[in-house]
Amino acid sequence: MKTLFAFTKKEFFEVRRTGKLLIIMLLFLIFGIMNPATAKIMPVIMDMLAESMTESGVVIKDIEVNAMTSWAQFFKNISTILIIFILLFSDVFTKEYKTGTLQLVLTKGLARHKVVIAKTLSILSFWTIGYIFSFSVTYGYNEYFWDNSIMNNLFSSVVLWWLFGVCVISLIIFFSSFLQNNIAVLLSTGGVIILMYLLNVISKLKPYIPVKLININPLLASTEEIDAYTKAIIVTIIFSIVCIASSIPILNKRQF
Repeated sequence: MKTLFAFTKKEFFEVRRTGKLLIIMLLFLIFGIMNPATAKIMPVIMDMLAESMTESGVVIKDIEVNAMTSWAQFFKNISTILIIFILLFSDVFTKEYKTGTLQLVLTKGLARHKVVIAKTLSILSFWTIGYIFSFSVTYGYNEYFWDNSIMNNLFSSVVLWWLFGVCVISLIIFFSSFLQNNIAVLLSTGGVIILMYLLNVISKLKPYIPVKLININPLLASTEEIDAYTKAIIVTIIFSIVCIASSIPILNKRQF
């Protein structure tokens, strides 16, 4: 247990040393502020465009901006945040393979499964902390400018998107355990996500596919309840656990 804690601590310090921690926090902060800011300035932008659009025969009516407008930006922007986050951590194992630092740690007696657990815990921690930070910033500004109580199933929707992020991170962990470079990891992860979207087209499979979790518009509009996402939640949790667990025997068989 001490070695697991020590290696996890080393991962946290490594992220801080390389500047990734600063990038992550700035990323989540900027997008957290951008969500309400974009909603706030939208009427101003539309007013500026109104005159030129009217000359073209397009009439722009008054736009009502509220917390829902800002939260729509939040869920739109969180996909961008996730992509940048994955780009930052796609070298979770591949960097260790190239530098030989993982081999050095293993020769000192650290069990390989603890390496997988420590790296998973550290990345999930950064994703969770950053996600909560961005959500809190957006929530605070929305509460100040408007009223968050108009949102339906807001917290359920936020958790679903977070869980999808966990799913993507588990794919990064899995592919990083046996691929040689982060480009291959990113392409493989992207390929699986594209496959999920393709399978999501099949109506019988749609309730089970993890991308169901990020289709939260029906949940926000109360046309669906959280129960409609139960199957996708279960599949996503199992899929994530299998990906991370599979990384352990793969790493055990790897020669350094």
